[in-house]
Amino acid sequence: MCVAKAAIIVESPTKTRTLQRFLGEQYSLLASMGHVRDLPEGELAVDVDKGFEPTYTSTPQQKKTLNALKKALKNVDEVYLASDPDREGEAIAWHLAQALELKDPKRIEFNEITEPAVRSALEHPRTIDVERVNAQQARRVLDRLVGYMLSPLLWEKL
Repeated sequence: MCVAKAAIIVESPTKTRTLQRFLGEQYSLLASMGHVRDLPEGELAVDVDKGFEPTYTSTPQQKKTLNALKKALKNVDEVYLASDPDREGEAIAWHLAQALELKDPKRIEFNEITEPAVRSALEHPRTIDVERVNAQQARRVLDRLVGYMLSPLLWEKL
């Protein structure tokens, strides 16, 4: 049995099974189960005095997923982050890189789960697009600010 020296992290376990069929044992296919960190519930978690800096945390289930991913990546030389090709997917890739303390992860995107599309993505990896990550964070922070600061005021007035 071959030990994979590279891993691909996608969002869903269903995708891992599909990808494994045509990528074989060359890659370890792992699933993040979506977001691994978020703003904690029950508090603002945005420091308005420090440039609206968000504070992220993981739920117990997300921590369990992160621990499993860390264990699976122990003997892997290269990690490809293949979350969805939108700003949410980019944020998931960034959070994975941060939470797993990945050194130089490769970001890949594909719009269809076919062998040619995935192999092409693997031939053309890139870095995480911080502009997309910032766009998602800005939206998430605005949602939180409106939810925690503006909604109570609106409910009071209406």
